[in-house]
Amino acid sequence: MDDVCATTAAPVDTAADTVALGVFAGKRIPHDLDGAPLQALLDAGEARAAFKHLAVTHAAGKRWILVGLGGRDDFTPERARIAAAVVHGRARELGAASLCWELPHRLDDVEVAAFVEGTLLAARRFDRYKAPPEDPETEERPGGLAALIASDHADRSAAVARAVVVAGAQNRARDLQDRAPNDLTPTRLADRARELEALGVGVEVEGRAKILARRMGAFAAVFQGSAEEPALITLRWRGARARGPVLGLVGKGVTHDTGGYALKPKGSIAAMKFDMSGAAAVLEAVAAIAELELPVDLVAVIGATDNSIDAAAVHPGDVVRAANGLTVEVNNPDAEGRLVLADCLTHARSLGAERLVDLATLTGGAITALGTVHCALFANDEQWAGALEAASATSGELVWRMPLHPDYAEQLKGRYADLDNSPGGGKAQPVLAAEFLHRFAGDTPWAHIDLTAANDLGKPYAKHGGAGWGVRLLVELAEQHGAAPA
Repeated sequence: MDDVCATTAAPVDTAADTVALGVFAGKRIPHDLDGAPLQALLDAGEARAAFKHLAVTHAAGKRWILVGLGGRDDFTPERARIAAAVVHGRARELGAASLCWELPHRLDDVEVAAFVEGTLLAARRFDRYKAPPEDPETEERPGGLAALIASDHADRSAAVARAVVVAGAQNRARDLQDRAPNDLTPTRLADRARELEALGVGVEVEGRAKILARRMGAFAAVFQGSAEEPALITLRWRGARARGPVLGLVGKGVTHDTGGYALKPKGSIAAMKFDMSGAAAVLEAVAAIAELELPVDLVAVIGATDNSIDAAAVHPGDVVRAANGLTVEVNNPDAEGRLVLADCLTHARSLGAERLVDLATLTGGAITALGTVHCALFANDEQWAGALEAASATSGELVWRMPLHPDYAEQLKGRYADLDNSPGGGKAQPVLAAEFLHRFAGDTPWAHIDLTAANDLGKPYAKHGGAGWGVRLLVELAEQHGAAPA
């Protein structure tokens, strides 16, 4: 979308051809229009307060879309995103070129931002590989919104500007996720990282030789069967007046996961391009943090590779040595993400990270347990877990705390090495994976998020494909981290 702004002008006085107006249960329309009383539309039942219900009318030379927001006490920023996405879909069907949201009264900045985010996320299209239509007029949804205006009595420009940055970053993460694995190789993911230098981010990319020189044997076990060059991507950002401990973000960047010699079933292997979703979220969150100039000292580490099979690929039962010196029996080559993250966590700590959070599509068991509503959160520090939960609540990207316990850690002991990368016979796999990573976080406050909501959320603003989950949460975490007392 080319133009997004805030205004204190009334919607009828803006250049928008379409106005969106939210309706709360038990509340009247705050104003009427000459010749087209909107309240009458509500009184007649054509417009309703039922959440997501839509009604359309025309007045004062504009199209008006009324959308139900449900009860005021039930209203959340996530409901705002969904309502905005539903309105966007209807406006697009009607051929709208510009949309003005008449924001409900007395919203906070998070709720204001959510209306903008929902619109921009819904407006995103991924057509990288498709030829343009021969006749655009025959498309089911012709055209698209070129402008979005947020109208309120108060100046909401700061909230709107932040929403534009964050939604843009989330959409870029989705674009990375949706790219085909023969297109988005580790090298091309690194190319995107280098673009962040224009925002003042320090970027270092190391390939196979330097990764091996760092003795990252766990990471190397994953890429040794691949013809693609791996990439260890390190990003540094130190905002002006940065405060608080150094924040470390770690992302799993497996651009395609065959499962190695524990080959994935044919019904799921095509979707394994989404195994780099944690890396996409970390990369684009750092971009947004830099664009917002947040006062935080940050290091981010991404381990990028694919997990392929050739004669050099890791065998079930191989023993490798991680960068921190621990040896690992690779009894399951499909439990590769934890091997990548293990060395990346060690690297982040070596670079001075004092608070850690890693994001990864790590286990199918977490999806079985939680679906896509919550992502699984594990943490070794109560205060740091609370910070993640607070950022989750504000961002609307929900997490659910899962357990760590010495009895689970005991199960990780290998028969021939220090650790087994996949014990348990299929039981408690999300917990055991987290406990494995725990061994590489040491005593640094650390959190692990097992991404269950990476793609195909089914929400109006992210129905299919990459969801960019984690961008909003990480930006919020960094903002709160930078605002905390030093």
